[in-house]
Order: sequence, then structure tokens, then C-alpha cells
Amino acid sequence: MIEIASNIAKADIVQMPADLFTGRIIVIHSASDVEKAVRYLKGFPVLGIDTETRPSFAKGKTYEVALMQVSTEDTCFLFRLNYIGMPDALIELLQSNQLKVGLSLKDDIHSLHRKHSFEPHGFLDLQGYVKEMGIEAQSLQKIYALLFGKKISKSQRLTNWEADVLTDRQKGYAATDAWACIRIYKYLEELKSRQDFRVVKADI
Repeated sequence: MIEIASNIAKADIVQMPADLFTGRIIVIHSASDVEKAVRYLKGFPVLGIDTETRPSFAKGKTYEVALMQVSTEDTCFLFRLNYIGMPDALIELLQSNQLKVGLSLKDDIHSLHRKHSFEPHGFLDLQGYVKEMGIEAQSLQKIYALLFGKKISKSQRLTNWEADVLTDRQKGYAATDAWACIRIYKYLEELKSRQDFRVVKADI
């Protein structure tokens, strides 16, 4: 029987080894490459999804979403929305019934809506999903640490996602967040199918 703690302290995560997506990362800079990427992604039953927005350090100043990451278990596409906008193929993907797993999806969908309106379908928010299983942790970093005993670095979160060229660290961070969502979902679905786990209340 696998035991999963319901929550974890940030101090405990710091001591854990880091985990990072090691698959293919493909950056999409042009609208002409979007259709090819979406065709590839349609071949998978479950996708991980996330977005990144340039941080603002000035009161009242905000930016539109700059990047959308969509990942399979071994390939992640980084759609640079600040360059390509929201082509029809992307809108089609967001409106399809294909399962798209993310975290705090209400915020992501709201940000994407600011660029182009669409009717979201097929989205599953991990926050509600894990809560139904008794897991109290709500951040991606905490949920991942509880399940896999490893930490996901958040050091690149407040970097410039509208930069002309994304750094390797930015690309790795962005891909890891989307991939982690699909890994969490598939692992918990496997445990549910085997019915050999229980969530233990954490005292933190």
C-alpha cells in the first residue's frame, strides 16, 4: 500500500533533488509551424498544458500571455504567442475534447482569452483533481514533491518571457511545468486503477 502525505512544508522540498524535463523541446516561432505541431499533439490522448507571462514590476502595468506550453510525455512544444498570436489551429486544440491537464487553469484560460476568445473544452485542473483524492497541497511544486520526492525549480518564473530568444533555462523550466502536469495525472490514474494507495493527513 502506497502512502501519500496530504501536504508538505516548503522547507522539506528544498532538500529534495531537482527534476527536469529531459525530452524534446520544440519552440514554435511562426504561425506556419503551428499546424504541424498541433497535428502531432492530436495523436496523444492526454496533454500537459501551462502558460507563462512576462512579469510586471510596475504598479498597474500588465502584459499579455507570452508563451503556451503543451507537452506529451516526451515532447514539449513552446508556442511563442507574443510572436504568433492565436492561430486557428491553436484555437481548435483549446476547444477540442482532447484531455488537457494543467494547474490553476482558470488563470491560464483567462489569460488566453485576453488574446483571443474561445470555448474551452477538455481541460482538467489538477488542483480540484488532487483535492478529491484528499491531497491538500495545491501548488505544482508541492504536489510533485509529495508524489515523486523531487523538486521542480521555480527560479525562472519571473524572467522575461517576451525576450527575443528564450534561454535554455527558461525553455527547460517551461517544458517541465507542462510535462509535470501530465506525469502527475498519469501516476495518480495508475494508483486509482490499482487501488493500492491511501492519503495520510500531514501535520505541517
